[in-house]
Amino acid sequence: MKIILTGATGYVGEGVMLELLRSGQVEKVLSVSRRPVEIDKYDSLRADEKNKLEEYIVDDMMTLKEAAPLFQGYDAVFFIAGISSIGAPEDVYRTISYDIPTHFADIMPGKENMTFIYLSGAGTNPNGRQWWMKIKGATEQYIAQAGFRYAFAYRPAFMRWAKGQRHIQKMQYWFIPFYPISRLLGGGNSMTEVALSMIACSLNGYAKFAIGPRDIIKLAKTTH
Repeated sequence: MKIILTGATGYVGEGVMLELLRSGQVEKVLSVSRRPVEIDKYDSLRADEKNKLEEYIVDDMMTLKEAAPLFQGYDAVFFIAGISSIGAPEDVYRTISYDIPTHFADIMPGKENMTFIYLSGAGTNPNGRQWWMKIKGATEQYIAQAGFRYAFAYRPAFMRWAKGQRHIQKMQYWFIPFYPISRLLGGGNSMTEVALSMIACSLNGYAKFAIGPRDIIKLAKTTH
């Protein structure tokens, strides 16, 4: 598979990137980001795994053009870039969580043969009581109808970092003692499971559009 990835310099995107590069089912990953990944600093990756990564640095994703040759020949988009709603003004959050991902979906060439996976979040609801729920819910609805072969909204809860991650948030360390409990309650995933489940969805589809933690575990078991 050849995969376009956004958000590789953030916590979830970084973890997914590392696991994609390690996967024997992934031939190439194109990271589209405002900042470089600095792949040479990841000692946990082999040289051949690092060589799978290509980067395109862009200051503003809204300036990307429709059907750009850069995006030709890919099998899937894993759109993971985003921000927390905590402390974010609603207009800024809307730009990052709705305008940019929907524009990115619009410009993809050959989308009828592609999978688009949007990293949403637990609690997302277009009819929800909080504005962030409605914004992400509207993004999910747009992606679902954007004309892709397969489209999915990922709604994970707690995610344990991947081997070799460099950008681990403080809050992740605070939550890690509760990870075993969250696993038992069906609310926790490893980054390995997240990445492998995305590969599985892209290859074979899935019966559900909204993918939760239990779905992620189930899907991850079907690929390597």
